[in-house]
Amino acid sequence: MSQRAEQGRFGHAGNRRRRHLLLAGTALLALGLSFALPHPLHAEEAETQLSTITVKGKSDTATGPVDGYVATRTATGSKSDTPISEVPQSVSVVGAQEMTDRGVTNKVDEALRYTAGVYTQPFGADGDTNWIYVRGFDATQAGSFLDGLNLWSYGFGGFLVDPVVLERVEVLKGPASVLYGGANPGGIVNMVGKRPTGDKFLTTETGINSNGNAFLTFDAGDTFKDSDLSYRLTGKIAGGDKAEDYAHDFRGVIMPQLTWAPDDGTKLNVYAYYSYLDQTSGTNGFLPYVGTVEKASFGRISRDAYYGEPDSDYSYSRQTMVGTDFSHEMENGWTFSQTARYAHLNKAENTPYTYGYYDPATGSNYLNEPASSPAYLTRLGFNHHTEVDSFAIDNHVNGEVETGALKHDLTLGFDYKFYQLDQVQASTTDTPISVTDPVYGTVQPANSVYLNQVLRQQQIGAYVQDQIHFGGGFIATLNGRYDYVYTTSNDRTATNADYDGSDNAASGRAGLAYQFDNGVTPYASIASFFNPQIGATQGDPLKPEEGEQYEAGVKYEPTAFPGMITASVFQINKRNWTVTDPLTFLSSQIGEVRSRGFELEGKVDLNADWKALASFTYQDLDILEHADRSLIGNSPYLVPKMLASAWLDYAVPTNVLAGKLDGVSLGSGIRYQGESWADNANTAKVPDAVLFDAAIRYKKDDWGAALTVTNLFDKRYVSGCQGTLTCGYGEGRTVTLKISKSW
Repeated sequence: MSQRAEQGRFGHAGNRRRRHLLLAGTALLALGLSFALPHPLHAEEAETQLSTITVKGKSDTATGPVDGYVATRTATGSKSDTPISEVPQSVSVVGAQEMTDRGVTNKVDEALRYTAGVYTQPFGADGDTNWIYVRGFDATQAGSFLDGLNLWSYGFGGFLVDPVVLERVEVLKGPASVLYGGANPGGIVNMVGKRPTGDKFLTTETGINSNGNAFLTFDAGDTFKDSDLSYRLTGKIAGGDKAEDYAHDFRGVIMPQLTWAPDDGTKLNVYAYYSYLDQTSGTNGFLPYVGTVEKASFGRISRDAYYGEPDSDYSYSRQTMVGTDFSHEMENGWTFSQTARYAHLNKAENTPYTYGYYDPATGSNYLNEPASSPAYLTRLGFNHHTEVDSFAIDNHVNGEVETGALKHDLTLGFDYKFYQLDQVQASTTDTPISVTDPVYGTVQPANSVYLNQVLRQQQIGAYVQDQIHFGGGFIATLNGRYDYVYTTSNDRTATNADYDGSDNAASGRAGLAYQFDNGVTPYASIASFFNPQIGATQGDPLKPEEGEQYEAGVKYEPTAFPGMITASVFQINKRNWTVTDPLTFLSSQIGEVRSRGFELEGKVDLNADWKALASFTYQDLDILEHADRSLIGNSPYLVPKMLASAWLDYAVPTNVLAGKLDGVSLGSGIRYQGESWADNANTAKVPDAVLFDAAIRYKKDDWGAALTVTNLFDKRYVSGCQGTLTCGYGEGRTVTLKISKSW
């Protein structure tokens, strides 16, 4: 086996060997010191006590902090501590330092702006939803995970995790059904939470952005005296004005944790998470193509315009989570791991949404262009109340077995998840509003309930994974899984049909890689997926989305400096393609879509002063089958064909200008978003955009200050359109000033 493969293989065994070597090294050091001392001649001298010597080494684990920008290990692609180079799919990791340097303060979708294969915020900044597309497919519903457990969502029943509690954000590109059951075929986003470290620390940070939205965060931890218990308490409070007129919010997050570690092989972490959000919802994302992308007779709709009702609009969300992480290394070297979480969501909203133009002469609605001057927008009154209860648990064992020349890293497990959505939605046609001179306060008609539904889905699965090392550098990864899913829908309005149904399916993955001594690892894999669907329909239950991915690429981990560079090509075929009508909120399955593409991503820590990252994405989506046969061969709307980005960070050395700039660091970035279609007929196109970001930071002793700017030149652009009546502006220039203190 190659030297690099030998060093990187078998994550758990590597950790055990490091612990044993560390203990052995400490013992040898102490023994060497004792030989260097004079031999005792008297009993009194024999009682001389030596001071304790502590040896610490740099750790690199799958769930711990990322040192710099470059992560080398992950558990997202294998459910065990594994080198990224050994996972037969592309994996991207965004660590806490990278998020801090780029000024990520609000949401996870901001953290992924520079990640290859990922398209975020297609409708601009949305205060209560992470909109994320991976390899062209929506990961918002079935692609969001926290600590390896699915945060399933449907409709408005989605959870939001604040970046302040996260250690890293990982993206596994391509199907993940073989490990997690139902999941987005384009890839998943696994958010890895911060954990107690056993060290004593307290950090605080306060800041404000150019919209007048301020925040205060804190993060504290320690070990209880003379015990095996450590704790961590992380929190945030924020609020103020938002970019749109009349828009504001107030948010709070608290996450207490307690870890018990009686020995090196046993650890139990218990945590709770509570978040509070009150905000006014804007109408961005529901604006017409003519008036945003193209000029209308009156020009363009203002990016900051507010077309709701400031005195009656509201939106709130309350989230509660309780979870555990447990691991125990048994005497035979195998490790048992269990993660479990219960989550509850209470969410409600009341606001009108715009949906095309209104012609006062004829009373016509849903027009693509204004039919009169002055121009009016149609408004649809809307309100909902949504409650979600979910529970997820995953159990697996991991260990090593040798069969002749083959070395196996085996993982066997089973998991279960439960999701219940209780939702009431109501709507009506409200009074229209002037585009250029909106007048608020007009009495609106009462909304009528069109959906009063309880959805439940349960899924249980069993899986096995074998990572086989052989032939001096070869790694074969074989996965198999079987799932059973049961779904029910109870509609209280008699508008939509009740249904219950069950599905079961097998999924698999096979990958092969070879690790060269110079850090180059070519790989290839094939994987199938199975993604159960839930939704409101007027007919039979939705069938699971299914299909397969083919992927090949090369990963390069330089030997001269920390770095991870990945190039990959892929093809994903998705059948039973499910879409939701933005007007009726009814789901339907319309055919088959294919995603093909190429991705290139690199992250390097060149030295203590220079860090860099870059990414390029080309993705071509084609409609292979559709209920409307005229659309076959077209590309689906919204997702750009090309994305690119680069970020460079520089810490000024102490020898520059005689140390006068000591503590100063600079960062700058560029993002490119290519053209996309606004409609599936491919008749309206959203133009591309180039955006610039920048940061300057200063650190002195325990104090720090940072000024970050996103969209530096305040580029006005449309981020995406999901049809010609639902377009959204990208976020304008936002300047954020932060001051931090370590106590």
